[in-house]
Amino acid sequence: MDSLPRRQQEVLRATVRHYVDTVEPVGSQTLVRRFGLPASPATVRSAMGALEQRGLLTQPHTSAGRIPSQLGYRIYVDQLLPAPGSAALQLERELASIGLQWAALDDLLHHLARRLADLTGLLSLISRPQPPQPQLREIRLVPSHDRLLVFLVQGTTQSTSLNLRLPGEGEGNLAILERWINAQLRRSPDGTIAWTQLPAELGRSGALLRQALEHHGRLRIEELDGVVAAGLGGLLGQPEFSRTASLVPLVELVEHHPQLLLSPDPPELSCSSAGIWIGTEHPQAALGQCSVVQATYGVADGSCGHVALVGPMRMAYATAQAAVRSVAGILERLLS
Repeated sequence: MDSLPRRQQEVLRATVRHYVDTVEPVGSQTLVRRFGLPASPATVRSAMGALEQRGLLTQPHTSAGRIPSQLGYRIYVDQLLPAPGSAALQLERELASIGLQWAALDDLLHHLARRLADLTGLLSLISRPQPPQPQLREIRLVPSHDRLLVFLVQGTTQSTSLNLRLPGEGEGNLAILERWINAQLRRSPDGTIAWTQLPAELGRSGALLRQALEHHGRLRIEELDGVVAAGLGGLLGQPEFSRTASLVPLVELVEHHPQLLLSPDPPELSCSSAGIWIGTEHPQAALGQCSVVQATYGVADGSCGHVALVGPMRMAYATAQAAVRSVAGILERLLS
């Protein structure tokens, strides 16, 4: 979206700030009175109407004031984010004095996660550093009696094998399937396979292999479950989560698969992944009413981890962003 006119920027910024502080819809008179906007209530009301037409503000009830929409938060984050508040600066000063006094990595991560949660009142998550996902370069299919051995070549010194039930097709089809997959991998810069282009005659064995590869990928992600969490109680205490039924998917995700909250594309645990995901921008449906603010830290051996805060869309984004970046920075300093 193009940059907003100055008046609409002021009104959107003030509306977000008011809603973050009060959880209440706001009208033009309140904005003028509270924030000292250099305009009359009628002018501010007109700007609010224009923002509503753009989809940046919404009215929860016909007679109520307005609140930010998901798109409104996105424009606020992208174009209007203020400097972080004093709490984030205090955390940064505190972290600067941390040395290598921690006997174990987990102790350090738990301490930092707790401090993040205490500072923000949100759910904090920190993953242990993990090596980058090796890229699949070649596949070898080797029939052995009633089994099919699948060798996944991920580099000159790294490979993985899978042991599957042999599909009821001739070895000739397996050789064709192997050549087709390897041709796909040679053409793909990121090691992906375009399964939708699979020839029809290879459908049965191809479907079996695709299912096995996807299951293998999910297992690897589940193995990378080294995530330290703190502050779930504070998150559930937010007004947006007062309905118990709506909390079940979120709590289950946090308890059983916390690593899936840490990246918009869970299989790609890359050190380049960082940012803010608002509402339905995140692929996990349980986070549809939440925002995730994330930063990434790398260590000397090429491994990387993630630091994140999860909260309602109504959050202090500048403070949250500064806080996760501070924690990521201290982890890089201590672990590199």
